[in-house]
Amino acid sequence: MVFSKKKLAIITGGARGIGLATAKLFSQHDYKVAIVDRDKSELSKLSFKNNQIKLFCYDISDLKSIEKMYEEILEWHHSLNVLVNNAGVADFGTIETTNFKRWNEVMKTNLDGAFMCSQKAINHLKKTKGSIINIASISGLRASTLRIAYGTSKAAIMQLTKQQAVELGEYGIRVNCVAPGPVKTKLAMAVHTQDIIDAYHDTIPLNRYGTENEIANAIYFLASEKASYITGQILSVDGGFEATGVGLPSLRR
Repeated sequence: MVFSKKKLAIITGGARGIGLATAKLFSQHDYKVAIVDRDKSELSKLSFKNNQIKLFCYDISDLKSIEKMYEEILEWHHSLNVLVNNAGVADFGTIETTNFKRWNEVMKTNLDGAFMCSQKAINHLKKTKGSIINIASISGLRASTLRIAYGTSKAAIMQLTKQQAVELGEYGIRVNCVAPGPVKTKLAMAVHTQDIIDAYHDTIPLNRYGTENEIANAIYFLASEKASYITGQILSVDGGFEATGVGLPSLRR
């Protein structure tokens, strides 16, 4: 076991996108970072020049895998300061077309995984008065078609955040949630047609997608001392998307 004065952040779903951007940002602020992902092929593409970041291949939808994950990570670094529950899967279907298997696969990762990872982190975070940041989505605040499982899982993550904050506050553990709006990731750009992009730009007051780094900045802020009196909050990082409500773009011109 390595003893160090550096803080440790665990970031699930960290092999790409928002998770990877967050891992890089924490490492730039003198954190040691454990990137956790179940995608071996994506992890194999990553390399870092320093020993601030280490890669761990585990499936956070499985309890035994989580237990082994913590054992290995805490052998590498003795304490835990921040857990970012970022791992998630998307499934696009309506209530009529989404069978229970598809529903359950989304819930196992997006909700159950965050619950289990948080639960296993509690005793370690008590020692450091650390922080949990759950990653939800604007889809947990605004209903839309084809997101019966995904949107519901993200709404549940928001309530989980509040429950965690209320129960863990007495230990000095803060729990908050970031709800990204449309973000310009490789995955999003691969599936969003120009019509979809234009529609989002018309609806978002800032008229653009967010970036992975902008979401990472919000996550890091909530983990930092600058947010020391913030807990139980849902921070939408969405260019004003959620605030537009039912407003039509044509009515804003």
